[in-house]
Amino acid sequence: MKITVNGEPHEVAAGRDDPVVDVLRDGLGLTGTKAVCRTGVCGACTIAVDGTPQAACLLPAAAVEGRALTTAEGLDHPVQRAFAAHDGLQCGYCTPGFVVEAAAFVDAWRAGHGDVEPPREEIAAALAGHLCRCGAYGRIYEAVAAACRGEHDDGEVTPARVEAMEKITGRARYTTDVRLDGMLEGVIIRSARAHARVTSVEVDGSPVVDLLPEDRIVRYAGQPIAAVAAATRGEAEAIAASARIGYEPFPAAFGDGPDAPPVYDERSRKNAPSSSEGMTLPASWDGNVRGPFSGASKRGRKAAELIDAARRRGDPLLVTGTFSTAVQVHTPLEPHACLARWDERGDLHLHLSTQTVAIAAEQAARRWKLDPGRVHVVAEHVGGGFGAKSGITVEAVAAVELARACGAPVRVVFSRAEELTDAGSRPGSTTNIALLAGRDGELAALAMDVRSRGGVAVGGMSAALARFVYGTAPRRLRDYDVVTNEPPGTPFRGPGAPPMLWALEQAVDEMAHRLDVDPIVLRRRWDGNPKRHALYERALALPVWRDRPRGGSQTGRFRRGVGVAMASWIYAITPATQVELEVVGDVVVARTATQDIGTGVRSVIAGVLQEELGLPAERIQVEIGRSSAPPGPPALGSRSTTSVAPAARDAARRLLAQGLKPGTEVVGKRRRDRGGYVTPFPMNGMALGRGFSGAVHVTEVEVDTRFGTIRPLSVWGGITAGRIYAEKPARNQCEGGIIQGIGYALYEERLIDPVTGTVLTSNLEDYRIPGIGDVPEITLHFHQEGWDHVNGGGVGLGEVSTVGVAASVANAVYNATGWRPRDLPIRPDRVLEGLSP
Repeated sequence: MKITVNGEPHEVAAGRDDPVVDVLRDGLGLTGTKAVCRTGVCGACTIAVDGTPQAACLLPAAAVEGRALTTAEGLDHPVQRAFAAHDGLQCGYCTPGFVVEAAAFVDAWRAGHGDVEPPREEIAAALAGHLCRCGAYGRIYEAVAAACRGEHDDGEVTPARVEAMEKITGRARYTTDVRLDGMLEGVIIRSARAHARVTSVEVDGSPVVDLLPEDRIVRYAGQPIAAVAAATRGEAEAIAASARIGYEPFPAAFGDGPDAPPVYDERSRKNAPSSSEGMTLPASWDGNVRGPFSGASKRGRKAAELIDAARRRGDPLLVTGTFSTAVQVHTPLEPHACLARWDERGDLHLHLSTQTVAIAAEQAARRWKLDPGRVHVVAEHVGGGFGAKSGITVEAVAAVELARACGAPVRVVFSRAEELTDAGSRPGSTTNIALLAGRDGELAALAMDVRSRGGVAVGGMSAALARFVYGTAPRRLRDYDVVTNEPPGTPFRGPGAPPMLWALEQAVDEMAHRLDVDPIVLRRRWDGNPKRHALYERALALPVWRDRPRGGSQTGRFRRGVGVAMASWIYAITPATQVELEVVGDVVVARTATQDIGTGVRSVIAGVLQEELGLPAERIQVEIGRSSAPPGPPALGSRSTTSVAPAARDAARRLLAQGLKPGTEVVGKRRRDRGGYVTPFPMNGMALGRGFSGAVHVTEVEVDTRFGTIRPLSVWGGITAGRIYAEKPARNQCEGGIIQGIGYALYEERLIDPVTGTVLTSNLEDYRIPGIGDVPEITLHFHQEGWDHVNGGGVGLGEVSTVGVAASVANAVYNATGWRPRDLPIRPDRVLEGLSP
């Protein structure tokens, strides 16, 4: 078959029905066209066919025979330079598809309108078929508008982040793009039952790797059973589909009723996975309910007494309620992927899509009993993670064991259905809250019981986080895990905080109405964090807040509302972080064992070195994503920047002291903060620093009372996280956090078949994440004071930027309608039911 790609004629051996995305990737080795959804929903595989953008995953090869195809690699377009200058990307996995579509739009727009900026709605309509899970939409709007104005025609651009040019051209290499000679493709065989003992596994045509636990029991539909490999993914899938699995079925638990069959017995409970980012603290079990963990309570008995007394006397200043949240799936656009190879020396080489190159190497060495120096993990670029890609997970186990069994490199890449089923999710929750104010309007007591639903995982810690907000009033905080035969939850961007704030911030909002106090003023009164006080002052002065509708004042179909919520998050660091500098010719090369999942850590390191060494950007090279480098932080817990930036500065000053001579090598360390840390020693490599980052979000929405839809109009986000090292990536990351919070509030909900336990939302049509047309105008303010005790002066901001957003949306809906949402997501049917007489 003859096709022309990027101006070059090619003859490819392809079946007429083969998807063009596979022809380009497997046949021609082009990496810019990404296979993400394979249903034409996400736009990551977009190419131009005779100048017209098309989804390559839906195009059969026969449809492009003899035609001219253009991929991101073949573009040299102003819109690409605009994306680089305006930071229209984060992890970059969706970026090549965006730029192909945007280039066609910009050309057509300028041809018809001249160098005039198009309305925001026109850009949204043109890019409606594209998804960015990182949420870089605001920067994409800016980039496309600038290209339409003709601002980037001259070819000169200063990229907002170090790796931008690689990502906008499709040259950036992710784990899913790596191919090795003789490589085989691995596929995981997954359970069709929600609860059963596997009695037999029969497979023809491939070595089989066993992935079952010691007791041979599967506890959710989709749990890995075994893995197989073949020359192509299609062949491996056929082998997996023909596998014969014997089951001894058990009853499955999908709820928390007293008659629910047990998910674990006493012996197997200790092997339950954790949905917590830190240590899983001990708790007792009662059937499928684990807990309560109440160690975070503060004078819990006193809080209970005060609340019970207020309830008996019918105190109007006692706010109570039950709030629920749905399971939210991480769904990074680059799926979980690992390519494993054993070399002739017995060393293990892993190309792994991971947030933890160093931790993954350590875990692999322990698991396969290797000297740490014989494990080599590479994650050159990572297409998103959000907490789901930590350590050695099942795709790595399958790839390593298959590579050993087959004597060849093996790559295992999750399908989108696998990613949406068994790759990570934020547990659902039910929260009972009681909030009591005294006659003086001060917080008198708080009680919160949170029942986290993380499937077969345990470790929910939502109520515990309420200890660290709103002063020192007595509070009883109890966390429970409700264990079911559903896929396990995992840490997700601020784990535990969004469910807690969803309930707490609505209760505080309700209290403000009962006290007849401005909701921001009440928060400022109760909140002991002086850095957040500066955010409250700014929020109070916002025109959108001053001019908000007053309760019950609106009629008609469309009603506008404005709501506020605050957020708090821990300050975490990796104290062992080091950055190595080597002078190679006239270039300073920086190395550390961290990775960039889209947050801009390369740019942070480069910026610090430029500032300290006085060198231009072209004389600084940042090499990350390799476990062989000096210790670096995982991309977890908002600790990357605050860990690596001080180490880079220390290294730069050491290098200056020795002189910038070729061959000079120095290593800088992350020195302790003034006053040390809260934790006396690191736990799993992490220490807790002194102080909490904070945020205040003011959100404006429009509620359509006829159809029940909610349209976010604007969000103001105030963030207090100290020094901002890289302005554009920081803004981009916080905007993305807000967009993920909007998704949590309005759209995202994993659904399970209540009979079989099968995940029903197993594609990006049924599991809805925000698109570019769902994004409001976002304004950010960074309050950078108050962190002088921190080495470097800045802490993480990726998690605090998202965890309170859903509550601000709910409070805006209440302001618009007088109806308070209790359940996430705030679906149209729930809105209509709530507004019905």
